[in-house]
Amino acid sequence: MTNFPGSPQLLKGALVAYRNLNGSPQVIAFQYNPDTLSRSLEAQTAAEGDGAQSEALRLTGAPIETIKVEAVIDATDYLDEGDSTAQELGIHPQLALLELLIYPTSTSVITNAALMALGTIEVTPPQGPFILFVWGAKRVLPVRLTEFSITEELHDPQLNPVRAKVSLGMRVLSYSDLPLGHRGFDLFLNHQTTKETLARMASAGGSTGVDSF
Repeated sequence: MTNFPGSPQLLKGALVAYRNLNGSPQVIAFQYNPDTLSRSLEAQTAAEGDGAQSEALRLTGAPIETIKVEAVIDATDYLDEGDSTAQELGIHPQLALLELLIYPTSTSVITNAALMALGTIEVTPPQGPFILFVWGAKRVLPVRLTEFSITEELHDPQLNPVRAKVSLGMRVLSYSDLPLGHRGFDLFLNHQTTKETLARMASAGGSTGVDSF
């Protein structure tokens, strides 16, 4: 059966992880796009009690933005296609791929353990991957995963999970968090300038239902 010729192509949201900024990224596309996406923004202003009244409206940086999504991972499609990995392991590989985003690599753990055994005074904690949250062309955001919960809803006879809901909480990393020259610094700045362009379109069009003062 062919798709209806006038139907738009569905873009999939994704997480893109760089273990090495100069290396190839690991793209983790959502099997099914989450139905909802919730965001909250907390303004960064001068601290109360800082003194001068002129500081009351001063912004000290980009707002702290958090994003929450709930994604579904289901082995049904893979099983229908006769996928041998799904038949043997269910969705264990897909869950592992997501979970490892908040693990240090085993290599770095072994290396640091060896350094400590040798008496190294200061051992630097391993660095996690640089992660982008991609939600359409207008939102490509550097993020840090802050919340991660998995609800396994269905298992096969070998107790492999075959359906699960994964709740992800992310904190957007802005130019206030990243150094000048970092890829994420430029991406966030581009994200803000895109917002400014969209806001000008809303002001000019007057069709959004948002009244200007």
